[in-house]
Amino acid sequence: MAELAVDDLEDLALVTLTPRERLALLDRQTECTVVFTLDGGWPVGVVMSFMHVDGRFWLTATENRRQVTALSRDPRMCLVVSNAGTGTTGRQMVSYRGFGVVHRDRATLEWFLPRWAARLAPANADAFVQLLDSPRRVTIEFIPMAVQASHDSRRMLGDGRGGAGGPRGTGT
Repeated sequence: MAELAVDDLEDLALVTLTPRERLALLDRQTECTVVFTLDGGWPVGVVMSFMHVDGRFWLTATENRRQVTALSRDPRMCLVVSNAGTGTTGRQMVSYRGFGVVHRDRATLEWFLPRWAARLAPANADAFVQLLDSPRRVTIEFIPMAVQASHDSRRMLGDGRGGAGGPRGTGT
C-alpha cells in the first residue's frame, strides 16, 4: 500500500481541516477568493476581504462591481479561504458553496462597517469607516451550504512535499 505524500498524493481524504481548524483559519485570514458566474455562464473569481460572523461570511463592494451585478442575478457562489499570508505553517484551505445576498439597506451597512473596520484596520477604524461609507456601498452576506473541499498539508508526511518527517492524520 502506498504511503501518502511519500509514494503519491492520490487519496487526500484524511488530510482535511477539522471544523475547529476551519474556524481558526477563518479567524486568522482576512482575504478569500469569491467565485460567481457572469451572464454568459462563465465562472469568475475575485479576491476580496471578508469577515466571518455567526456562521456567515460578510464582504463589501460598490454597486458597480461585477460580483454585485452577478450575485443580484444569480446568488450561487463559492468562497475559498487559504492560509496564504497568515504566517501559519503548512498549507490549509477550505472551499464553501452557498448563496450570496446583496444588502443595499442602510441598517445593514451601519451594523457592518464598524465591525469591518475593527477587523481590517483597527488602528484607523474611524477613518476606514468614513472612506467606505459611500453612496453605492453594499454588503454581501454569503450563506454557506456545504464545505466543498478542505485541505491541511500538516497532516501529511513531509508537509505534502514528499519525504519523511511531520505528523500524519493527527491534526496537529
